[in-house]
Amino acid sequence: MKPHSHPPASQPAIAPTVDRLDFGKRLKDARKQYGWTLQRLAELSGVSITTISRAERGQIALGYDNISALGQALKLDIGALFVGPGVQASPFTQPVVTRAGEGVNYTGRTVSYEFLGTTASGKKMSPVRATIHAHAIEGPEHFARHDGEEFVFVLSGQMDVHFETGELIELSQGDSLYFDSRVGHAYVSTSEQSAQVIAVLTETLSARN
Repeated sequence: MKPHSHPPASQPAIAPTVDRLDFGKRLKDARKQYGWTLQRLAELSGVSITTISRAERGQIALGYDNISALGQALKLDIGALFVGPGVQASPFTQPVVTRAGEGVNYTGRTVSYEFLGTTASGKKMSPVRATIHAHAIEGPEHFARHDGEEFVFVLSGQMDVHFETGELIELSQGDSLYFDSRVGHAYVSTSEQSAQVIAVLTETLSARN
């Protein structure tokens, strides 16, 4: 009798990642499709020429506010900019499943993002699992502002949400917050480990003409 053999253990999936160079190339390609100069995209998005140029060259990571503004100007939602390598986003016409660990990762300056549901374009919301690295306000540039509304639910840790109005809201595991994301806001982790959250942000696809 042959000894019983077990099937080999499956290897854990490697999470898809869009790094600064990948994102920069996608951003530049999208701009070139319109035949726009850096100045034109800056005018439409409200993002500075220097920031766009450095992002296209992979020299800096952008925050969600700049990503959202550029996506609106280019008439692209977040899924089109952060779909996994080798994957083509398609119009949102049916349920979209993102398995555990299969969201697309992008590391920003103060937050690491795992973008979910990126294979569907034309969505009205952008769901994100995020890790808050910042433990202090680093300056006025830390405050994000973007069209739409935002919902955040704390999965683990504690965090503060600072608003440019001076309001401060403390959140702990299980707490949630819904707010107007046009008001400047900044996430700060107040726990020893970086806070983990689920955020859902509404998408506005009209360009700023």
